[in-house]
Amino acid sequence: MTIQTQASERRSRHSAIRRGRHRGAESNSNFTRGFAALGQLAINGVQVSARATDLATGTVLFSVDDHVVMPTASIGKVLLLVEVAARLQSGELSPLTVLDRSPADAVGDSGIWQHLQAPALPVADLAALVGATSDNLATNVLLRRVGLEAVSARTEALGLTRTALLDLVRDHRGPDDAPQLSVGSANELTWLFSALARGEIVDPPTSQRVISWLSLNSDFSLVSSAFGLDPHSHRTAEHGILLVNKTGTDAGVRSEVGVLRGPSSGVTYAVSMYFDDSTLPARLAVIDGMRTIGLDLLEYVA
Repeated sequence: MTIQTQASERRSRHSAIRRGRHRGAESNSNFTRGFAALGQLAINGVQVSARATDLATGTVLFSVDDHVVMPTASIGKVLLLVEVAARLQSGELSPLTVLDRSPADAVGDSGIWQHLQAPALPVADLAALVGATSDNLATNVLLRRVGLEAVSARTEALGLTRTALLDLVRDHRGPDDAPQLSVGSANELTWLFSALARGEIVDPPTSQRVISWLSLNSDFSLVSSAFGLDPHSHRTAEHGILLVNKTGTDAGVRSEVGVLRGPSSGVTYAVSMYFDDSTLPARLAVIDGMRTIGLDLLEYVA
């Protein structure tokens, strides 16, 4: 898997976004603001990949370089949750199996377990922490139990070839470590979340477990900042709007994938940005662009 960054390819993509060549048949009136925002970001050197599909029909509403493999940070943790849910469903793992954290699992940044006193937690609680706060420590403990190889095998069995969890979570990545925690394409990520919503990943109970964990997510800082939902309480519809999403954030990386349902329709979306994160204005421009896409998505489902 490679991240396409050659200058000639970027110029081609930027001009394609400006012309709107990637727009879906129904996108012209619904996603004008989003395309304008993506085009401006691309002109400014941001690598952009995005896709949205109608949840009921599968119609592609818009797409921009949705086949390109992008760094997706914590979004790859969804693949770990799929493997854990499948093992719970098969009985290979019990939701009440208690796992200890070890010094080798220690990692900072996202999550709350590192700030708690409990030295061990049940598998189901760890998965809930990953879904709710993208908990890095809980991720590493679960990954140590099920194994990265098993997650990779499950990913391949699902038919995903451009999306993968590459490593455990690390505070620092050395030359011998994977350069990114995870990668993915917008095309495959929208398929994955649509299939989860339909109960088609492994089997319906497995899909529902993963959806249940992800429905706890409290990060509404990117695309989902446009939806007006309470990040700490949104498991039931508010004003007819219901969301299940996962975000990924790292230096120079902002990514989000989700399923948004509204009074008139539902969409599955994936948006990834890879950019020079050396200044705050550059970061804020990316975040603002992602919110603009969210406004278009909200308008479509409302």
